[in-house]
Amino acid sequence: MVNDGIRAREVRLIAENGDQLGVKSKQDALKIAEQANLDVVVVAANAKPPVARIMDYGKYRFELQKKQRDARKKQKIVSVKEVRLSPTIDQNDFDTKLKNARKFLSKGDKVKASIRFRGRAITHKEIGRDVLSRLAKETADISTVIAHPKMDGRSMSMMLQPNAEK
Repeated sequence: MVNDGIRAREVRLIAENGDQLGVKSKQDALKIAEQANLDVVVVAANAKPPVARIMDYGKYRFELQKKQRDARKKQKIVSVKEVRLSPTIDQNDFDTKLKNARKFLSKGDKVKASIRFRGRAITHKEIGRDVLSRLAKETADISTVIAHPKMDGRSMSMMLQPNAEK
């Protein structure tokens, strides 16, 4: 709430340099701010009486937007890439999938390695677990396992995340 939008009759006023001016009426606060060519902005509406500060509202909003822009620039979006394997995967196919997983991890993405069991292969879950543990062992230098292999219906999956940069 700014200037005339303030509903309270009295506010605890803080000057632009941070000094406490005490409890003032809304009109007195507006007069003081008008003399300094600034605005009265409520910073703590739930306090009794509400706390208001004398400041340049336009500049305050600009600084706030600038902080939000910088925060958006600094955040990193981590996506999850999936590598699908089969329990009876051959060595060359495994190497290709391993190369893809290493590429994703080096770019900073998480990798979900999953194995789809088809037909009677579901009776030999340990084979699928061995394939996933082999993948985890091969990528151990650049990643850590955050979700160990677990069954979900007819598929088994595990999550890898890249190691933090030193």
